[in-house]
Amino acid sequence: MEFGFTTAAYVVAAVLFILALGGLSGQESAKRAVWYGIFGMALAVVATLVGPGGGLWWLSILLIAGGGVIGLQLANRVQMTQMPELVAAMHSLVGLAAVFVGFNAHLVIGQVAGVEATKDLGTFAYLVAKKGAVEINILRVELFLGVFIGAITFTGSVIAYGKLAGRVTSAAEKLPGGHILNAGAAVLSVIALIWYMNTGGLLPLLIMTAAALFIGYHLIMGIGGADMPVVVSMLNSYSGWAAAAIGFSLGNDLLIVVGALVGSSGAILSYIMCKAMNRSFVSVILGGFGGPAGEQMAVEGEQVAIEADGVAAALNDADSVIIVPGYGMAVAQAQQSVAELTRKLRAAGKEMRFAIHPVAGRLPGHMNVLLAEAKVPYDIVLEMDEINDDFPETDVVIVIGSNDIVNPAAQDDPNSPIAGMPVLEVWKAKQVFVSKRGQGTGYSGIENPLFFKENTRMFYGDAKASVDKLLPMID
Repeated sequence: MEFGFTTAAYVVAAVLFILALGGLSGQESAKRAVWYGIFGMALAVVATLVGPGGGLWWLSILLIAGGGVIGLQLANRVQMTQMPELVAAMHSLVGLAAVFVGFNAHLVIGQVAGVEATKDLGTFAYLVAKKGAVEINILRVELFLGVFIGAITFTGSVIAYGKLAGRVTSAAEKLPGGHILNAGAAVLSVIALIWYMNTGGLLPLLIMTAAALFIGYHLIMGIGGADMPVVVSMLNSYSGWAAAAIGFSLGNDLLIVVGALVGSSGAILSYIMCKAMNRSFVSVILGGFGGPAGEQMAVEGEQVAIEADGVAAALNDADSVIIVPGYGMAVAQAQQSVAELTRKLRAAGKEMRFAIHPVAGRLPGHMNVLLAEAKVPYDIVLEMDEINDDFPETDVVIVIGSNDIVNPAAQDDPNSPIAGMPVLEVWKAKQVFVSKRGQGTGYSGIENPLFFKENTRMFYGDAKASVDKLLPMID
């Protein structure tokens, strides 16, 4: 069979990718799962280079080497706190690739129109030249959808990167007309599709691309900082479907399979996170349509500060302690200090556990990765649903750099931007200590009544420095 090795290699690579996704669902199997993915991708690249369309070896090797060097530099320089924006930036590249491939397919269709199919045309052009009128129309639909999804993914991911990196406001902002503009751009894209299918011209494809670029920009600009973890997983899904569309246009089975895996897993993750935040999935993907509105409840009282010796005394007297990590722990790179504090408290006979909210940090699984890196035992790292009922019987809770996920306004204020969102009910513990740099509202801009409660004390300062102060005071 022609290109039998490539076909077989694609099957093996697809199996490895499926194993990688399955393994990433658990902390203990995640490291092995990453290697499955690495081997699968390496096999896919080699099989593609020696398969249909292989050639221009010097250029292929040059591009692979260049990409490898850039990837190595990013791996060494990007901090864990920058991972969410890095992921968003990577999604933008997938979207842009889909746009380029779609336009290339359009140009090839025009190039081979009425030309006899010969292998001198090149592999892709030869395959296109052999297609009948119906198959060409199917290819046009595929490339049109690929460009549409890719363009939305590109600009949406660029804006998401800007919001996460602090270069674009995290507030939800829309142009005058709001959702009507998005709907108008979508309708224009449908009209462009009909026009394109009837004429095959470049102009309707360009008009749709411009409309899709606007939709991606305006959708993500209309989503506030509190919803950005969902946006990251949603864009992950978009990039997967864009890759699948590329696969259909190129006739690459593995790309179709991988794109479908990424697209479906991203969609499932987005749904899970929307459920964890009590958000409507449709609402979020449409740019926050139908969110709560009205004047928020006023927060009464004042934030009471405490020094390290007071926190240490409470920890020494406590029998049970729960730590709630958040993005602030990642910013301060405090996970190693937190792990050492945990070891000392466990050695002193304290019951130690960690409570992880599904959207803690700005990326799904962000806190789990940091704690695993610091070698915190897996069995004491619990999800919200597993630990939320235990707070009333807990002596001390330490919140490190979290805001929305421990905010009682989600339950008490129907006009809060996070109204109805399931949260960690830390205020039900006997004592709560919040490690925070200052009195600001944080990334999402939402005030937190927890900080003003009678059983809460604010442990101000850099999270790592604050925890390091505690370590020598633990008996």
